[in-house]
Amino acid sequence: MEFRPIERAPGAFQRPITEEQALAMCRRAFGAQVQPVSVVELGYGSYNSTYRVDLGTDRPVILRVAPEPARQSRAERSLMRNEHASVPYLAPIAALMPRTLAADFTHEIIGRDYLFQTLLDGVPAPDGLAAYPRPEWAPFFRQMGTITRRIHAVRGDSFGWVAGPRFARWCDAYISLLGDLAAALDDAGLDASDIREAIAAVALHAEIFDEITEPRLLHGDLWNANVMISPTAAEPTITGVCDCDRASWGDPAADWSIYRAGQRPGTERDAFWDTYGTLPTTSRAAQRARFYQILHVGNLRLEEHRRVGKSEGVRASYREVRALLGQL
Repeated sequence: MEFRPIERAPGAFQRPITEEQALAMCRRAFGAQVQPVSVVELGYGSYNSTYRVDLGTDRPVILRVAPEPARQSRAERSLMRNEHASVPYLAPIAALMPRTLAADFTHEIIGRDYLFQTLLDGVPAPDGLAAYPRPEWAPFFRQMGTITRRIHAVRGDSFGWVAGPRFARWCDAYISLLGDLAAALDDAGLDASDIREAIAAVALHAEIFDEITEPRLLHGDLWNANVMISPTAAEPTITGVCDCDRASWGDPAADWSIYRAGQRPGTERDAFWDTYGTLPTTSRAAQRARFYQILHVGNLRLEEHRRVGKSEGVRASYREVRALLGQL
């Protein structure tokens, strides 16, 4: 078997699996007689470790391995289990999603959650979009708007992570998300005082969150990095959507795709709104949007720190959150 992990620095967040573990995981999922041809680690993402596995059949499969539980922050605890629980609710876009072939959360082979999924058609959107002139990207963002709208149309009965914890009020769920982020920043050795200021402000302005009474499904991480597109279509055409491990129930305006679509107005991203529709424009909706931006920027701070250390991106996040707090 060809085994090709990515060489990383000793202190890197993502940890490799061994060749023996890879073989054992394949045999547990597909039978004791399976002899994989190759297991090759892919460089996408900064949280789970992802491998392309050739089982000697017509089509390779994908193996995704979560971090060890002790390395999972409160803001990202059991994300793979959350994804597994969210799949039935993402039925409106099931044709675009990978199928789960096997999942093992027993920690008997390796002390980490892992699952096997089908390989999606296409190429990652960040790579595929580069083949088209930027003025031709608008159809891609129209498709993103349609997919996001379909997800947000799914209704739930409480707020919070799909796998829990869940809350009756959106305000309480959002305070919990910010609290988990603050704890994760603490664990990473980063200052979380601005996030705690935001928590106090949410509690002070609970009434604007209580306007959101119907939980809707949020993908949580839907943007270019988690979308596949056709490598041969005349225009950018989405063929797959992956990594729904941050799925939750909440206010659609709080979703990652809404935050990303709202950046860089006046560009091809504006096509997103052609199919998604418009957001509420009340003063309270604008205030909630500022709170939502604080959570997104805080999560980016954590990811940036984990990936490259105390970079300018980390420092910029403090300036951005401070400015948002000043607008509340």
